Amino acid sequence: MKWWWSLVRFGFRLLYNELAFTYDWVSRIVSLGAWRCWQRSALKHLPAQGVILELAHGTGDLQIDLHAAGYHTVIGYDLSPYMGRITQRKLTHNGITPRLTRGMAQALPFSNATFDAIVCTFPTPFIFERVTLDELYRVMRPNSRLIIVISGTFTAGGVLIRLLEGLYRITGQRADRSANEILFQQVIDRFQNTGFQARLTREPCQHSEALVILAERR
Repeated sequence: MKWWWSLVRFGFRLLYNELAFTYDWVSRIVSLGAWRCWQRSALKHLPAQGVILELAHGTGDLQIDLHAAGYHTVIGYDLSPYMGRITQRKLTHNGITPRLTRGMAQALPFSNATFDAIVCTFPTPFIFERVTLDELYRVMRPNSRLIIVISGTFTAGGVLIRLLEGLYRITGQRADRSANEILFQQVIDRFQNTGFQARLTREPCQHSEALVILAERR
């Protein structure tokens, strides 16, 4: 099955790069319209004000949400130049001056203790690498918060939802409940071993819930 996982990784690489123009459309379909609710679940955990970094900003929808919520110093960071161009167009269209930069999360081009919060939605496994967590910890201010929406899960039933859950499983984005609990605990332990105080919370959305990691830099 090695060929299958190579194909899955290639598909995701295309989705984040050459096929980035399909990302919004695909995300709405695979979430049955809940994607934006899952994404926006990060907003309620942000501080009232401050300098915000969105890591892996994707197509820029959360950038627009952050500005609409009153955050005026928001920086977007993403490795994909395709995502960057889409986000720049969206922000400009909405009258927002883009503050975007490009690079890898394992080498953030920011000074120590720069951000009051970092938010990241639906990241790939890079977010759990020790070098990434060390970099995030470095650029965060004391008592700041890292908010990561790691996934969304359906709470309703039905044939369509069962089909989508099957799709998530065969692309490696789902495990059974007991395996998920073990995985979540391992993820929380990894954050805490880096110096964060971390916990997992669930935010309700239509026929689903968003799974959110909250990690505080003490």
